[in-house]
Amino acid sequence: GRLEDQRDDLARLITGEMGKPLAQAGAEIDKCAWVCRYFAESGEAFLRADEIQLDGSIASVVSRPLGVILAIMPWNFPFWQVFRALAPALMVGNGMLLKGASNVPGCSRAIAQLLAALDVPAGLLTNLPIHASEIERVIANPLVRGVTLTGSEAAGRAVAAMAGTHLKKCVLELGGQDPYIVLADADIALAAQKCVQSRMLCSGQVCIAAKRLIVVDAVYDVFRGEVLKLLETYPLANPSEQACRLGPLARQDLRDQVHAQVVASIAAGCRLLRGGAIPDQPGWWYPATVLEGVVPGTPAFDDEVFGPVVSLIRASDEEHALELAAESRFGLGAAIFTARQDHAQHLAAERIESGSIAINDFVKSDPRVPFGGMKDSGFGRELGRLGMQEFVNHKTIVFPV
Repeated sequence: GRLEDQRDDLARLITGEMGKPLAQAGAEIDKCAWVCRYFAESGEAFLRADEIQLDGSIASVVSRPLGVILAIMPWNFPFWQVFRALAPALMVGNGMLLKGASNVPGCSRAIAQLLAALDVPAGLLTNLPIHASEIERVIANPLVRGVTLTGSEAAGRAVAAMAGTHLKKCVLELGGQDPYIVLADADIALAAQKCVQSRMLCSGQVCIAAKRLIVVDAVYDVFRGEVLKLLETYPLANPSEQACRLGPLARQDLRDQVHAQVVASIAAGCRLLRGGAIPDQPGWWYPATVLEGVVPGTPAFDDEVFGPVVSLIRASDEEHALELAAESRFGLGAAIFTARQDHAQHLAAERIESGSIAINDFVKSDPRVPFGGMKDSGFGRELGRLGMQEFVNHKTIVFPV
């Protein structure tokens, strides 16, 4: 209720702190309300004791809170990333310490204020505006029993090492370099629309964006034309305007890193089809950019590019496309576009190494299903029944019939 009552003010806060287009910021708040409602309605069933019949006895498996969880959260979805961890944590009886990103302090304070205004015990959520150098001290505290982090690959490695040293459970949702495979029998207009929509969301600053568009040769030229045409509808605009679809990046260093990756990719042999230049105006703007001729060994293929950059990758056939998709250390999301749904489901289950795979659509998180990565994209799950059970203690109680 409070999230919905304050929706517009909170959306403006997001836009003001990190530049997200206002309409997308409002949708983020709506999704936070949804995840709270979902776990309030479903959480009790997820925690219900399981009874297992044994030889002459019964085992009852019960779930109990783990304790205090440290949540290290990013800036790109400063409300959603917090609430998708917070809602299930509170439902199981855990408390949370929130270490939000330093460039969205107002969002972290607002979340803490929302909780403080509710009729719940004090201290269920504590905002920790600390420097990254202080994180290990918090993890080492005996009262902290788990850590959840959404962030970079480097941050995940560091936090996992700290959690391991102190034997604390951790869940990591790290970067992605998601492959979107377009096969010869795909609906090309649909595939292009979904790929562009995914890539441009939040000005390209999304872990599960369509980052590597792998297109078989038979339809590559048509697909490329559709993508270029669609990107004409993504001009840079004031993020405070409802009609804005592509705003500035969140910080200067982030914009400069994206541009450096584009420049390095061109130097490595990629071809620039549009964009690729920093606008001469105040703010951390970067235009919708398209690179083709992207191959393994170039930054646009190998590394996560956290901005509005489309990487077009030509594959000779389906098998080559699958090989290119697998040639990455990341495994967060993926998508397959084809008219053969049964075949796509088989490929998704057996050939694609990603935690979430969409067929003829783009990947999006949903409170009802588990979300997380494989390979260097992290481990553990958020959301759904599996996500709710990450930070609980399971007790097995055996008693005679």
